[in-house]
Amino acid sequence: MNPPTKRPTISDLAKAAGVSVATIDRLLNGRHPVREETARRIFEAATEIGFHGANAIRQRTLAQQPDYHLGFILQKERHAFYQEFAARIEEVVRSHPDRRLRATIRFVQSTSPAELAELIRGMKGKVRAVAVTGIDHHDATAAVAELKAAGIPTFSLLSDFAQGVREGYIGTNNLKAGRTAAWLMSKIARGPGRIAVFIGAFRYHGHALRETGFRSYFREFAPEFTLMDSIVNVETRQLTYEATLGLLDRHDDVVGIYVAGGGMEGAIAALRELRRPDEVTCIVHELTPESRQALLDRHVSVVMATPLPALCSDLIEMMVHSIEHGMAENPGQRFLPAQLWTPESL
Repeated sequence: MNPPTKRPTISDLAKAAGVSVATIDRLLNGRHPVREETARRIFEAATEIGFHGANAIRQRTLAQQPDYHLGFILQKERHAFYQEFAARIEEVVRSHPDRRLRATIRFVQSTSPAELAELIRGMKGKVRAVAVTGIDHHDATAAVAELKAAGIPTFSLLSDFAQGVREGYIGTNNLKAGRTAAWLMSKIARGPGRIAVFIGAFRYHGHALRETGFRSYFREFAPEFTLMDSIVNVETRQLTYEATLGLLDRHDDVVGIYVAGGGMEGAIAALRELRRPDEVTCIVHELTPESRQALLDRHVSVVMATPLPALCSDLIEMMVHSIEHGMAENPGQRFLPAQLWTPESL
């Protein structure tokens, strides 16, 4: 029988962190402040050696840090992708090692510019920085400008908007995403034929860029395919389902469907009804339970997914930086590479 493992002591922790026992005692008991860098080093050492008071050290460390309230506005509350997005934000905020952070997350219920603008304005006076997914509309831009005038930076997520007044954009490079989807489509499709494109709304800047990239690639490198007029589906399952059924019923030569925004569930359902697996090359965005199953049953060929863990981590750091160092003179863009999923990579 193995003897019980000895728990690390304060002396062990002091040695591992390269500080004195008195410094550990000051941090644990809050008698005198400990420098931020030293406190962080002690916490990292406590975690590494399995010191029983690691959580208490983290709380003491955070107690010395500023408390920032961050606001987030996302789309479609019941959609699996946005549920995961919200969960990732909460996880990063909750586990931030150097700052005490709180998150308020709101969801828009429609594509109405007025609703989005109202939610943005509703963050004024409540949070220190805001991150938003939304359409590009002058009402939203005006709301972002009001927050900026009040010293509250706003970041656009996934689809850029309010350029010139927002603090920064973070998401995939949507123009490249569209060209990548087109390259994949031209290589996978069973042969030249019609290709349908769905976009959520003309006001989604990201969708417009994806569509532009998609079409420009085919014009340049695969003119033998026929790209149909884009269909606006307002990112809804039902509209996409009905439009796809009609499309497949009228045209036997549809070889590809690209859903540049939401509503992919409708296209998947229609393909299951009217086409065999792999008969139509379907490319969609975001890996959800439904798109994952569609990959497995071969009604979706490729999923282009946003790397949410990396995005949320980088976003929070950008928001904290803007609070502590002020808004940038030249707001920029932070592009993250899309993750490509195929039936064989699951």
